[in-house]
Amino acid sequence: MAAEELKTVVNRLRRAQGQIAGVIKMIEEGRDCEDVVTQLAAASRALDKAGFAIIATGLQHCLTDTDMAAPEDREQMRARLEKLFLSLA
Repeated sequence: MAAEELKTVVNRLRRAQGQIAGVIKMIEEGRDCEDVVTQLAAASRALDKAGFAIIATGLQHCLTDTDMAAPEDREQMRARLEKLFLSLA
């Protein structure tokens, strides 16, 4: 996948990285459980969205390359993408 296509994904992952660092710091500081869980949930959503965006980009590439691939290859790619998608569910 082209880096330009995934620029927003990288930005989202960096944001999640900052949120996770914040969660660690909150735990080390003994912050309120509710605040920690709220931040953890935000980081989790960011990671999920990044994963879905990566899969969507893969699907887009698969659809544009469909004419070039043999039916067996298309089915194998579909199964792989489905497995990836379900791993995020």
